[in-house]
Amino acid sequence: MDIKVGIITNYFKKIGVAVLKVEGTSLKIGDDLRVEGRESELFQKISSMQIEHKNIDEALPGENIGLKVLEPVKKGDVVFKVIDNK
Repeated sequence: MDIKVGIITNYFKKIGVAVLKVEGTSLKIGDDLRVEGRESELFQKISSMQIEHKNIDEALPGENIGLKVLEPVKKGDVVFKVIDNK
């Protein structure tokens, strides 16, 4: 099951960081994510998050965070937290 977390609002190609507006639920280091775009889909585990260049362990709804991503993403891509129901 996947829970919508938010939307990518910017992407910095040189450093591989996306800006994510967290809306739906909180995120923690180690959570599994799925980023869905019109032409792409990315699955990854969260390894690094920041607010104003300071590392954080948890992001809450309403926050804009920097999220290290393994592949390029685009503004408007939708981010989901992957929940394993095993």
